[in-house]
Amino acid sequence: MAVIPGLLNVDQVATRLQVSRWTVYNLIRSRELASLTIGRCRRITETALHDYIARQTEREAA
Repeated sequence: MAVIPGLLNVDQVATRLQVSRWTVYNLIRSRELASLTIGRCRRITETALHDYIARQTEREAA
């Protein structure tokens, strides 16, 4: 199975953020982290992850 660059699954995002899968799903559910569904699979773009991190960083700095 080929992996499309730029698309991450929930486990990969959880690893990068060092949080649980449950936390990632809550971020998606609350629309803080943009995602898309392909078939039955939830995917997050690297851009969406970077945007989320940037927003969190700005919040912490304010």
